[in-house]
Amino acid sequence: MFQDLTRRLDRTMKKLAGADRLTEENVKEALREVRLALLEADVHYGVAKKLVASIREKALGQDVLGSLTPAQQVVKIVNEELTTLLGGHTAELNLDVANAQTKGMTTVMVMGLQGSGKTTFCGKLALRLQKEGRRPMLVAADIYRPAAIDQLMVIAESIDVPVHTDRERKNAAQIVKLGLRKAKDNKCDVLIVDTAGRLHIDDTLMGELESIVKMVPMDEKLLVLDAMTGQEAVNIAETFAERLDFDGAILTKMDGDARGGAALSVLEVTGKPVKMIGVGEKLDDLEVFHPDRMAGRILGMGDVLSLIEKAEENMDLDEAENMASRFAAGEFNLEDFQGQIRQMKKMGPLKGVLKMLPGMNSDVLDKAKVDDKQFAKVEAIINSMTIAERRKPDIINGSRRKRIARGSGTTVSQVNKLLKQYRDMRSMMRKINSAGGLEAFGKGMLGG
Repeated sequence: MFQDLTRRLDRTMKKLAGADRLTEENVKEALREVRLALLEADVHYGVAKKLVASIREKALGQDVLGSLTPAQQVVKIVNEELTTLLGGHTAELNLDVANAQTKGMTTVMVMGLQGSGKTTFCGKLALRLQKEGRRPMLVAADIYRPAAIDQLMVIAESIDVPVHTDRERKNAAQIVKLGLRKAKDNKCDVLIVDTAGRLHIDDTLMGELESIVKMVPMDEKLLVLDAMTGQEAVNIAETFAERLDFDGAILTKMDGDARGGAALSVLEVTGKPVKMIGVGEKLDDLEVFHPDRMAGRILGMGDVLSLIEKAEENMDLDEAENMASRFAAGEFNLEDFQGQIRQMKKMGPLKGVLKMLPGMNSDVLDKAKVDDKQFAKVEAIINSMTIAERRKPDIINGSRRKRIARGSGTTVSQVNKLLKQYRDMRSMMRKINSAGGLEAFGKGMLGG
């Protein structure tokens, strides 16, 4: 997501940084490039025009033109304006049971066109709430597609969340009302309603959604939009906003190759914030939408806070601390290395993780040829070793390397490469230790 936009903006900002000084002419030229980049990313024309005008007004101010680092000032302005465009602040879901209209039960209705990812999002949201200590129940309110009911039931079973279905009734509002009663009986505190979708917006769809809301008041009405549909997603959101006044948008498939214009346009066009984004196919691939962090990603500044949160959510703290102690003691071996790989894999595709680091844009990652398949090869090599070899890799001689290569389906050179990487890492850790720890090593590297 946003790869092309990030590349274009990065090149534009580098041109400004390389200029002897900032002038009205080169600022205007840069903003023409920004405008083109936004339009190519499928950002709504009016939104792109307004954003560029706002950046131009601030960038041409005397404080910027007269500063010692004018190019950096422009980047700062672009970052601030993008953040504002994306919402300015994080829009949380309204899941406060104390203020819920249904007395002790928070109700959430999930809407969207067929194929947008509604049902999968319902499962992702239920799993997320379950991890937070909530007790969600899913309701299958699609009375037209039996496959949608089946899909929700499979998802619910996989995450051990109760689901209410009723294949006999043909009234979605009544199904939701009965689901609410069942949720209360089961002492659940969040009801997530998966509604029917259509291939296009029509009065039947809207009328059914309105009847559900009339019978069961909703604390949160969420519209799921497929980010891959670009500008069309914004048009869909605009129509839903007019008829149902939804509370927030959910953008799915944000990990794909779409141009990303929907994320930059939804709030400005509809007045409704983006609240969450789907970043993968797994049920735990769901993130809160943070405007400031997304702006940082678009500008190639990374998203370290989201990276830390992802690590905290997926990594075992005790195991990480134990590994850190072994590092400090110089006891790091291939079993530890394998443990690190498994921890990293829990965080998702490596490329996606690295993108959150500052400066790790698509160009850098493409040159680095990051490939998650390498993890599989490394694990296969380590798994082909004996326990003694994993704990003391120095005992591995030439004949053992041939055996390990045969057992892992790799080559001797690949085995040698892994062992060399291990020795280099161990050597580095010993240098850190002998220098008095990480702090002393860091000062030495900086010439301090």
